[in-house]
Amino acid sequence: MGGSTVVRCRKGHYFTTIWIPGVSLKAVRLGWIRFQYCPVGKHWTLVKPIKDATLDEDQLFFAKEHRDIRIP
Repeated sequence: MGGSTVVRCRKGHYFTTIWIPGVSLKAVRLGWIRFQYCPVGKHWTLVKPIKDATLDEDQLFFAKEHRDIRIP
């Protein structure tokens, strides 16, 4: 955890976001789950971090190609 992390939303979309434990500037923290915008499905949802090792090669590539908004 910390830095760019692959997350999955409740609808099963994978994307990359900045995840720093205890810090949240663009999401509402709910423990290890956060409420934030999913750039893949274009909806607000709950997301949680996913270990890269649990994803296949295509899922990991897709997640790294889809990032949420950056903090300026």
